[in-house]
Amino acid sequence: MPALNARPAELFDDWLAEITEELAAHDHRHPEAPSAPFAINQIVHRSNDRLERDMAACGRYKVPIVITSLGARPEINDAVHGWGGIVLHDVIDDAFARKAVEKGADGLVAVAAGAGGHAGTVSPFALVHEIRRWFRGPLALSGAIATGDALLAALAAGADFGYIGSAFIATEEARADAAYKRMIVESTSRDVVYSNLFTGVHGNYLRGSIAAAGLDPDALPHSDASKMNFGSDRKKPWKDIWGCGQGIAAVTQVVPAAALVERLRREYCAARQRLAETALSS
Repeated sequence: MPALNARPAELFDDWLAEITEELAAHDHRHPEAPSAPFAINQIVHRSNDRLERDMAACGRYKVPIVITSLGARPEINDAVHGWGGIVLHDVIDDAFARKAVEKGADGLVAVAAGAGGHAGTVSPFALVHEIRRWFRGPLALSGAIATGDALLAALAAGADFGYIGSAFIATEEARADAAYKRMIVESTSRDVVYSNLFTGVHGNYLRGSIAAAGLDPDALPHSDASKMNFGSDRKKPWKDIWGCGQGIAAVTQVVPAAALVERLRREYCAARQRLAETALSS
């Protein structure tokens, strides 16, 4: 969950309390099947004037995983390690991956071509290969993963995890606008536009939300990356511009999160079975 999704900032503490209390209650009721760790995404760009406050809240609740993006900062990594958490850092190419590990990240999220939100342009297979030439730590792959067979492909390529975002926005539990969910269901990869206009950093966004804001998705101006601003004083003219990845053609209805997970599991197992049968036949 991105910390900056909580607005006003005070809401972030409430959300962390809700998450930790409900997971603890689940673990108490089901000691045989404890909950998985949760993660908070922190934009660590210097313009984020909420970062210190949000990190303090993460420390109070001992957030197990912090995913950092838009800057690798040793002091952030040290703070997370201090309460026993681990840090995964978003990277769009091999050079950024090396810097992140040098500055203390425990693992990496390879944000490849086709990923939702701030994303790179390198092929998922190429990016994982380049990172795996030198890095043996935890590696997640992000980029148009919305099916179980895509998840199997990510693992086969050398990643440890598939990082799935857009498909989970179109679930009943997600606290996204209902129109956002409908647009994901109704869209395909052709409806995803890559632009740096909205934050100063290139990312993938839904064409329909851009058009609804009165802009031409095919003729967007470029933004000045040096003017990136993720601070509390940032104006919100683009609050209804919705990020999304290219894998959304697989999302055909809004379903409970459990149903999505079951579909992914079923598709993953079927893909593994197909590979096993192919290997036997050859």
